[in-house]
Amino acid sequence: MAGHPPPDRNRAAGRPFGRSGPRAPASVVDFRYRRPAPSDQPETPAAEPQADPAAAVARVPTEHAPFDAPKRRQAFAALDLGTNNCRLLIARPSGEHFTVIDAFSRVVRLGEGLAASGRLSDEAMDRALGALHICADKLRRRNVHLARSVATEACRRAANGEAFIARVREETGIVLDIISAQEEARLAVLGCHILLEDGEGPAVVFDIGGGSTELVLIEPGGPVPRILDWLSVPWGVVSLNDSVPPPDGTLEARIRRYAKMRELVSSAFTPFADRVAPVALAEPRVRLMGTSGTVTTLASVHLELPHYDRQAVDGLIVPSQSMREVCARLSTMSAAERSTLPCIGDDRASLVVAGCAILESILDIWPAERLGVADRGIREGILRSLIAADARAEESRAGLIRNRGI
Repeated sequence: MAGHPPPDRNRAAGRPFGRSGPRAPASVVDFRYRRPAPSDQPETPAAEPQADPAAAVARVPTEHAPFDAPKRRQAFAALDLGTNNCRLLIARPSGEHFTVIDAFSRVVRLGEGLAASGRLSDEAMDRALGALHICADKLRRRNVHLARSVATEACRRAANGEAFIARVREETGIVLDIISAQEEARLAVLGCHILLEDGEGPAVVFDIGGGSTELVLIEPGGPVPRILDWLSVPWGVVSLNDSVPPPDGTLEARIRRYAKMRELVSSAFTPFADRVAPVALAEPRVRLMGTSGTVTTLASVHLELPHYDRQAVDGLIVPSQSMREVCARLSTMSAAERSTLPCIGDDRASLVVAGCAILESILDIWPAERLGVADRGIREGILRSLIAADARAEESRAGLIRNRGI
């Protein structure tokens, strides 16, 4: 049996945010794509970014101005290498929003076996690199103006995480930033908060990842909600699934395993639960939104979709009790039975039960009657951050030119 890791007490997890922002704000780092050396990859002059590699890092304030970037033709990109998936979005500004012009997503299982070994395996790194080479090709072909590429819990936790990041840079030209759990939570909120159900008072946004789960208490309003409190725990669908031994094939064993998962997650959530309980009791109606493959998959099962349909799921509001019923049904099924369900398949058959345990534990501590579902998150948060920051930089340059009378 792989020993399950305790919540990481060294993180800034669960520290309340102050009135003006986090107590120790993490800088936003925007990385332009860096090409590999000529010996690693043939040159493609037509697709080469115009950025000077020496100026590849630009610091941007944590607080964001209203997202009012002017219409421009430059392409911006956001890459999220998680514990289970590698995802890329490339978009152009479009009024107050953006239009996606290219996308990529692949299950890479980077964190497979990490709970037991504390390291990224060679096989997992090779899978991730295969996906990142595809992303690098898309970044070149789209002549991306500005990109940010982030890695999350698997690389934060792995002893060889930094070495893997260096290998990615050398072999693909992609500069991955291992972001903190705090930054991960902030980007997830920035990417999906516009879908939050209308209402008054604080709300909770959560992101169930492969290696961690972030819970964020926000005060909606304005272009960017204010973060009041947050927590990150190292329980995601991969880490939780890998840390609890598989059942022996009987219904009783499946029930016991699910109960163990719920116990581990609920215990890790306790500090946040204690802090937000008075807030939930004081509000006549609390709101909740989830962004992750778990909630979009469970919403698809709830809708009985024959195949995944983002338009049907993104922005959907589902009764929480209906989601609990879906969780109860899936947790008692065998992996083979779950794999036959549309929108689950082999890739999610074993992991979705861990996601169910995490979701039900969240519903326990923030008892919303309805759950908002978002098929957007970190990547969209990165894009909004990049485009807004670039717009502010353009405005500053235009102001300098006007002041100099040029």
